[in-house]
Amino acid sequence: MIADAASLTEVISAFAAGSGPVAVDAERASGYRYGQRAYLVQLRREGAGTALIDPVACPDLSGLGAALAGAEWDLHAATQDLPCLREIGMVPTRLFDTELAGRLAGFPRVGLGAMVEGVLGYVLEKGHSAVDWSTRPLPEPWLRYAALDVELLVDLRDALEKELERQGKLEWALQEFDAIATAPPAEPRKDPWRRTSGMHKVRRRRQLGVVRELWETRDRIAQRRDVSPGKVLSDAAIVEAALSLPANVHALAALNGFGHRMGRRQLEQWQAAVDRAKALPDTALPQPGQPVAGPPPPRAWADKDPAAAARLSSARAGVTALAEQLGLPQENLVAPDTVRRICWEPPQSADTDSMESALTGYGARPWQVALVTPVLVKALSSKGS
Repeated sequence: MIADAASLTEVISAFAAGSGPVAVDAERASGYRYGQRAYLVQLRREGAGTALIDPVACPDLSGLGAALAGAEWDLHAATQDLPCLREIGMVPTRLFDTELAGRLAGFPRVGLGAMVEGVLGYVLEKGHSAVDWSTRPLPEPWLRYAALDVELLVDLRDALEKELERQGKLEWALQEFDAIATAPPAEPRKDPWRRTSGMHKVRRRRQLGVVRELWETRDRIAQRRDVSPGKVLSDAAIVEAALSLPANVHALAALNGFGHRMGRRQLEQWQAAVDRAKALPDTALPQPGQPVAGPPPPRAWADKDPAAAARLSSARAGVTALAEQLGLPQENLVAPDTVRRICWEPPQSADTDSMESALTGYGARPWQVALVTPVLVKALSSKGS
């Protein structure tokens, strides 16, 4: 594993001198460490071989990113790896996503192992996908597993390119890859505490305040200790405390998720968070539910706007039929949220130009606009706009 500046310089030189696409992968320590940083970066390129780089020992890989700037990067499920690669200075200008290519080509299973086996006929050694990649030193079997993830990625890319071309879908894929490569970094999620598992049970504002306070306390501790928040306190325990509103440490210790393995000091810090939420004035408590940007949940449409519900039903049926005809998942044909928004607030005129403009405004790529526009025009025309 490359873990010092001198070795990294050699790798940069070798990969800059290589030819063709570069296979790229990253391993994170999800469930073990705080955040989604990369703990191993794997690369392979014709003429350079394979390199496994330790981004803990070499946290700035911008030199490597710059050396590969002109190359196509081949990744599997690119959107999962790009954020952690961006953090260490590796940002592609062109990419080929073998998972997305598999979806567009209509493969029923698009995991890397299934794709390599189904397309190339090789069975990848598996078994270490969920390990703690922050472990040092990394065991030899883990490194072998990681190297195999890029061993055949370019071969897979080449085979999928031919299949997409055969199906007449290559241009679609290239537009999708360009959209991924040029997308800006995702904005931080607003009120991330609302994604606590089991939140649907919590309805009162005071209880919501407890969830928020416990979640934020847990997040600070997890970040300080560099561990996954779930290892500090479970979501289930947070919800349990919010529903119970314990009066003291003794009551808290009796709840599921607290208690037998938790020391007095830990219990006191969680009870202090509960007490802070209980002491908040009503004006400082969170509102139930999140402000919804866009249309309401489709299940409410029949009551709120029957005409919109009819449009959505017709549009969904048309999109599903077209996706089946084209042999690809309907969510890759057009984002379901885009269909909902157009059906809830349709263009003033249900004509081709207006629909194309609406789809483009919601981020649909040209290939999607061309295919979906007639379906949505028909759905909105037949059900009234």
